[in-house]
Order: sequence, then C-alpha cells, then structure tokens
Amino acid sequence: MNVLALDFPPVSHLFEWPAIWFDGTPFAINKTVLIYLGSMLITMAIFLLAGRKRESLVPVGIQHVAESGIEFIEESVVMQTIGPEGKKYVPFLTTMFFFILFSNITEVIPFIQFPANSRMAVPITLAVLVWGIYNVLGVKAQGLGGYLKNSLFPPGVPKALYLIVTPIELVSTFLVRPFSLAIRLWANMVAGHLLLVTFAVLSTVLWDSTYVGAVAPGAMLILMTGFEILVSFLQAFIFTILTAVYIGGSIHPEH
Repeated sequence: MNVLALDFPPVSHLFEWPAIWFDGTPFAINKTVLIYLGSMLITMAIFLLAGRKRESLVPVGIQHVAESGIEFIEESVVMQTIGPEGKKYVPFLTTMFFFILFSNITEVIPFIQFPANSRMAVPITLAVLVWGIYNVLGVKAQGLGGYLKNSLFPPGVPKALYLIVTPIELVSTFLVRPFSLAIRLWANMVAGHLLLVTFAVLSTVLWDSTYVGAVAPGAMLILMTGFEILVSFLQAFIFTILTAVYIGGSIHPEH
C-alpha cells in the first residue's frame, strides 16, 4: 500500500540562501542580494534609457514605461496625498515604487521564484529611511517645536483628551510607523511565497501519484501565481502611497 507523503522543504530552504561569492565576509553575495542588485539596475536602466531617447509625441517602448510610471505616481499618489507641492518628491517615490515592485515580482519568475522582500533587512531599511525623511521634512517645514507640537497635540482635539491622544500619537508617529511599513511589506511577501510553495509541492506530489489529483492544486497554483502578481504591485503601491501620506502629513500639519 502506497502512502502519500508530502515532503515540504524546511523553512531554512525557503528564506535562507547560502552565499555564492565572498562567503564569510561582510560582502557576501547570495540570491537575495542578487535580486536586489538586479532590481536596482533594472530601475536605473529604465529611466536612464528613457532619458536618453529623443522625446516623441507618442512615447513608445522604454520611454512609455518610464513616463507612464512617473505619471501614475504623480497623479495617483502625490497629487492625492501631498498636492502640487509634492511634485519634487515624484522622482524619489517613483524610484521606490519600481524598486519594491521588481524586488517583489521575482516571486513568480521561473528559476528565481523568491521575493527578496520576504527577508526583513531591506523593508526595515526602507521604512527607517522613510521615517527619517518625513521627520526631517516636518522639522524643516514647521520647526522642531512646531513639528513636535502638531504631531503630539493635534489641533482640534479637546484638551482633556490629550492625556490619551498624546501618548498614542507619540508611539504611532515616532515608533510604530516604520515597523508597520516594513512588517506589512515583509509579511505579505512571506505569506505569498509560502502559499506558492505549498501548492507547488502538492501539485508535484499528487502528479507523481495520480494525475487527476494534481488538477485542483495545479489550478490553485496558477490562480495564486496571478494573485501574487497583483499583490506584488499592490504592496509596492501601498508602501509608496503611505510614504507620501507621511510626508504630506509632516509638511501640512493641518492634514
């Protein structure tokens, strides 16, 4: 009697990759590092190549991709959260969006099949960078005293409620935001990766034992792959728009 055994890879095989080069040094390079380097180079290449091409009335190819990305971030993110003053942040926000998107989408690319942002290091680094930027901009726009006052004592709140509101604002604005940004991105990519691995293992095992039994998990694997493409885009968008919201809130305290 054959017993169906599901041999799931250990967690270490899902998220920990041995160094390919320079193992044992601070400059060790593994699969995750290569994905991030690739994401950075692709992002740079898109805008450098688009900038070198002569502008045409109807952008095509790489120029169309770059201009569409910039227009999307400007209209759907910056104008909705910061306003016209925020146009100077479009390059930063656009770069962040594309970098995170390319780091996520490798989850569904054959022979890579791993989202770099399912490792916490870069999401938390990006979140701390955002935290530093919106706090510096807030101090620059309002002055240190004004920024702290408007952050900890929101206008329009009854004074008696400041005993409750001020500690909440302190924790939320200066402590929770970077962690919530990082954990939201990291957790979603981890969950998606685990789901894809689960259905891939089920499909493989059931295909080896009975072709019919593999139909359902195989169909789910295809559906989940499409869903994870959407999630990769949404997580890049959410991280970017929350960054814009925090910047807008720091330079416009009335918001």
